[in-house]
Amino acid sequence: MVTTRRTFLGMGTAAGLAAGMTPSLAFGQASIASVASTFGPPDGLALLSRNENPYGPAPSAIEAIAASAKNGCYYANRGLEKLTAMIAERHGVSPKQVVLGSGSTEILCAIALAWGAKGKIVAPGLFWDSTVKYGEAKGVSAVRVPLASDMSVDLAGMEAAFNEGGVSLVHVCNPNNPTGMVVPAAQLRALAAKVTPTTTLLVDEAYNELTDDPEAETLVDLVREGQDVIVCRTFSKIYGMAGMRVGYALTSEENAALISTYLMSFGGNVSGLAAAIAAYDDYGFLTQSKAMVQEGRQMILDAVATAGLTALPSQTNFVYVEVPDANAVQAAMAERDIAIRGAYGEWTQYSRVSCGYMEDVARYAAALPEIIDQLRA
Repeated sequence: MVTTRRTFLGMGTAAGLAAGMTPSLAFGQASIASVASTFGPPDGLALLSRNENPYGPAPSAIEAIAASAKNGCYYANRGLEKLTAMIAERHGVSPKQVVLGSGSTEILCAIALAWGAKGKIVAPGLFWDSTVKYGEAKGVSAVRVPLASDMSVDLAGMEAAFNEGGVSLVHVCNPNNPTGMVVPAAQLRALAAKVTPTTTLLVDEAYNELTDDPEAETLVDLVREGQDVIVCRTFSKIYGMAGMRVGYALTSEENAALISTYLMSFGGNVSGLAAAIAAYDDYGFLTQSKAMVQEGRQMILDAVATAGLTALPSQTNFVYVEVPDANAVQAAMAERDIAIRGAYGEWTQYSRVSCGYMEDVARYAAALPEIIDQLRA
């Protein structure tokens, strides 16, 4: 081969790249900082509307992301296998009983399609209903059971809807979102005993690790026993990885195989998986993360009391506050650059606020009594 100036320079560039050299500094540190700033809230905004945990990802996760980024050119199958094995080992199940997805939302939507093709979905009237909404958009039939008078999930009503027949899936979010309330474990297990002989019970445990007693509140043991139960978990909440999109389900091998055929993506992403692998057993971070959430939650509850309001009992990283008008409170907070949720459908007198940075929660706590006084005037 004749070596010309062009081919020589091309070989030099290739060799430099292969050695890990940067071919150009034109992008610069300022541009990198600009890219980083496009994620998360704008400067000055107290973001308390999306149940994110700003104290994550863990330092161990961030180090793993940086170290693994150079391998982002490769598909992530080895990382998938490693995280799957870690999850299976912790929960005492086979790796074939674990399904990884792009956040638990992808898995929940896949379940809606798979089980919706077989029958109706029974669910509470108010919960994190991405499963039901996605399914209904694709022609799935759902039965929504109104909440009980105390805003708890009406398990007796759900059992009654199940008994009417034609149901393929019963879906509960525990703790529930947006109410933050835990479904009593004994009652949920009683529902499982009645449902699972013929129908699948799906429990979204996105906030399980934030409850007072995670082991007592989970139904993973029913999966190990072979009951027809699906438990979904996520790295979005206590792990602080909402933007990295890693979630998983634990269920039977048969159910896992069915869910996998309905997933909309494949392979996962290197950065998210690296972060999840590094943080999964980082108990120091998890303990600190939970403590920060609990402190922020107590600040919100103190502000609620100061404002003369009440809130539902929460074991999550958010609080559901009873207010005169949720949308009016949201608008008044927005004027102060504080973002919270407005009304969920017909529940116009409940306002959901998330635990964010302490300084942001403090801004909400200071503003709430003043805003409520204005609304009452």
